[in-house]
Amino acid sequence: MSNPSVIRESRVSRTAVMALMLLLAVYFLLPVYFLVVAATKPQGDLASTNGLVFSHFNLFGNLRVLFTRSDGIFGRWALNTVVYAVLGAAVGTLISALCGYALAKFRFRGREVLFSVILGGVLVPTTALALPLFLLFSATGLVNTYLAVFLPSVVSPFGVYLARVFANASVPQELIESARLDGAGEFRTFFSVAFRLMAPALVTIFLFQFVAIWNNFFLPMVMLQKESLFPITLGLYEWNGQTARAPLLQQSVITGSLVSIVPVIVVFVLLQRFWRTGLAAGSLK
Repeated sequence: MSNPSVIRESRVSRTAVMALMLLLAVYFLLPVYFLVVAATKPQGDLASTNGLVFSHFNLFGNLRVLFTRSDGIFGRWALNTVVYAVLGAAVGTLISALCGYALAKFRFRGREVLFSVILGGVLVPTTALALPLFLLFSATGLVNTYLAVFLPSVVSPFGVYLARVFANASVPQELIESARLDGAGEFRTFFSVAFRLMAPALVTIFLFQFVAIWNNFFLPMVMLQKESLFPITLGLYEWNGQTARAPLLQQSVITGSLVSIVPVIVVFVLLQRFWRTGLAAGSLK
């Protein structure tokens, strides 16, 4: 027979955990809710109404103003962000996969030392690298170009670490040896065997890269002066700094912030099956 005290304790524990999860969900989702509510209001209602209560619905008007302001510069910022994030995450994921696979499946002198250096790179804050990167790109004449933001974004020590873990977990050495015996070269072996087995896990790396680049602010602020090259984060920051003398920009900043989080949510929803599998593979390893 079941012990009533154990059942009661189990129910109390489950209730406490669910209450804590609910509290945390409210804590994390409340700013998003506020953003949604504020983005639907006309400019005059932002200060005169409760921030958590809907008033006059003006979302489509706010979107029209957002995308037509300053000759449609926000659309250019959105396109820049998509290029930086999607292309940068894709190239960065491929580089991480190649490096992680090599560190996991090849034996060479200094491998562990190299891997330790890569792990050390994980501990270095990206803001600490901004000034050295600026000096390097300034010397090569790449400051204020797309490459000034794109090239640093494709390098991810954490992605290399995850790729090595995933390669060890999901790519059997026997399959690699079989491909080599069939005459496949190393690159063909990687793309035809290892890459396919690692694909669900690599989606996790892609998402980490995508979110990091999409939300990147400090590096573009250091590297870029041309407004036409700005990502959304830097563009909205510039607009927000002008709200003191142009109060109407406040509504565009809020609406633009809402628009900027929609692609991230969509990407997570579309790829959730793959990144869950990738996280599970990493945890099993």
